[in-house]
Amino acid sequence: MKFLGQTYSSFGDIDMNPFKRLDRYIIRKFLGTYFLSIVLILSIAVVFDLTEKMDDFYESNAPLKAIIFDYYFNFIPYYMNMFSALFVFISVIFFTSKIAGNSEIIAMLASGISFRRIMWPYFVSATLIFGISFVLGGYVIPKSTAKMLEFENVYIKKFKLEQASDLQMEVEPGVIMGIENYNRRSNRGYRFFLEKYENKTLVSRMLADRIYYDTTQVHRWVVEDYLVRNFDGMRESITVGSRIDTTINVEPEEFFITSQESAQMTNTELRTYLRKQSERGVGNIQAFETELHKRYAAPLAAFIMTLIGVSLSSRKVRGGMGLNLGVGIGLSAVYILFSTISSSFAVSGAMTPFMAVWLPNFIFFAIGAFLYTRTPK
Repeated sequence: MKFLGQTYSSFGDIDMNPFKRLDRYIIRKFLGTYFLSIVLILSIAVVFDLTEKMDDFYESNAPLKAIIFDYYFNFIPYYMNMFSALFVFISVIFFTSKIAGNSEIIAMLASGISFRRIMWPYFVSATLIFGISFVLGGYVIPKSTAKMLEFENVYIKKFKLEQASDLQMEVEPGVIMGIENYNRRSNRGYRFFLEKYENKTLVSRMLADRIYYDTTQVHRWVVEDYLVRNFDGMRESITVGSRIDTTINVEPEEFFITSQESAQMTNTELRTYLRKQSERGVGNIQAFETELHKRYAAPLAAFIMTLIGVSLSSRKVRGGMGLNLGVGIGLSAVYILFSTISSSFAVSGAMTPFMAVWLPNFIFFAIGAFLYTRTPK
């Protein structure tokens, strides 16, 4: 029997050699619809965003070059990757419903091709999208996001902090540093202490009225009006001075890292930051752990949405493409909403970051598996 110019056996699957004409046909349709949906939807998103922010651009005198290259050139890949699962779902539902409506799925099954074999080119396409999404989300988009957020901070709404207070962290094993107040502009901190412990015993404590960062050398700090107490068993010695240079393994920018900074770090930088903060005893890192898990869970959603999309739309139904597309958009909206809500639980500490990020994938994979078993084969 012939279909799309390719000969198939009526008693079994086609030859498993990759990229038969049928495979190329499905892959071309899948990827073509995926990228077309990105162009259409993001074009609408850019128009709405520009309309909303036009007054902000005008009031802040934002240069046209900065609006185009620093903001929208980075806006597009950021949101493309964020809603990649939605684009996958819409693409699969759209073109699969179309070929099912033309009885092409029926012709494939009638020619002896199993439904599992029909899924193969779909998952090849999903693998390509997964690879692109993972590389973009983990290593490319964080740098472009930094430019976009910097533009927003300057021209739309200032969100970067200038003051940090009640800082306390372990800068090295057994070395605890604390600053009551630190100013980003002046690079100065006030009411500083540095404690050193050996075998959980306090051996030295430095107190100072002021401290500032020496930008000429890495990790070099200048302490002013200080007092040092050294403990040796029951003995104590005190040293007082007006100024001393010291090396502390921390930089001022680390005092001002907020949850928004997580989107600006590559996967490697996120893992390094999490390890360093864990060693320092900093507990408020749920947003960064959540972001790292998202870098892996979000690209894998391409496979889940492909499974659900094909299982939903491969059947020829009376409502046609419109019904399938409506159900698909509804399910993808629920997935995005579920992911957003569960991520907020992780940031608040109500759930672990792993469970909050991966739970939507687990649930929707179960839905996809159920739909797959119910699909006529």
